[in-house]
Amino acid sequence: MTQRKLIVGNWKMNGLQADGLQRTTDMLSRPASKSDIVLCPPFTLLGLLSNSLKQTAIKLGAQDCHTEPSGAFTGNISGAMLKDIGCSYVILGHSERRQYHLETDTLVRSKAQAAITAGLIPIICVGETDTERSAGQQNDVVSTQIKGSLPDNAHKDNCVIAYEPVWAIGTGKTASTADIAAMHAHIRTLVPAGMKILYGGSVKAANAKEILSTPNVDGALVGGASLKIDEFSAIAEAV
Repeated sequence: MTQRKLIVGNWKMNGLQADGLQRTTDMLSRPASKSDIVLCPPFTLLGLLSNSLKQTAIKLGAQDCHTEPSGAFTGNISGAMLKDIGCSYVILGHSERRQYHLETDTLVRSKAQAAITAGLIPIICVGETDTERSAGQQNDVVSTQIKGSLPDNAHKDNCVIAYEPVWAIGTGKTASTADIAAMHAHIRTLVPAGMKILYGGSVKAANAKEILSTPNVDGALVGGASLKIDEFSAIAEAV
């Protein structure tokens, strides 16, 4: 039996309570999805959405977590706290975190280990820049990121990889299906058997079916389009 696709909506730093709740209500009003759905709102909306998503098939995820379960780390949120509020997933190592917060593979690995320990499933993001791809370094870059970011005890049931070419995030550019197939096949050789590999980078309803039918693509990590429920729902059903 073919496993269900995993579709993750990364709302990034968007959403106040009213529109966050409306977006979630709209999503819940749709027919049961053919895919597994995860919504990852900002920290401020996790409690609100947790209440809305109880007893539903939609899972809740966060956009980051700390390496420690508790302590004097002002402004940070631990995996244990996320689990306690109802999260099942957490996005880690997103290129925006790596770029703007200078997160290294070593730090991402520590966060992923903390997430697994807390009972969360980390979605570990990897991907090359435009310059690195132009230089033909994409496989080496992604290999290094995966080897450095993936905990030793990661397996298909407790961890997910998301390939997001940096040059395709929020730019409107999307990697060709040939490029996606090649990279996902490469990643498949680097991760434990059966681990889900998502594609992210300007995924939208218009290209979702083609992307999701590409070999070794087990789902999508959706950014801007996840804020538009009609668009996001169409992506989830494009399987």
